[in-house]
Amino acid sequence: MSYALRILPRAEKQLSRVNSPQYDSIKAKILDLGTTPRPAGCKKLRGHEGWRIIAKAVTVLKIGHRGEIYK
Repeated sequence: MSYALRILPRAEKQLSRVNSPQYDSIKAKILDLGTTPRPAGCKKLRGHEGWRIIAKAVTVLKIGHRGEIYK
């Protein structure tokens, strides 16, 4: 089953600031969310309302270092 993948403009902008080779790795992992929206080791975000998956869609809200995102 595949999911719709939507990347918010601010997340696209944040991704564009990432240097290679991290850029390629992050982009590949984001694209994989279309088929596996909850990969092993993922965590529920705190500080945001809403659900992780709504109507079989994945939305990338923000891109950043894991030490900052999960706070």
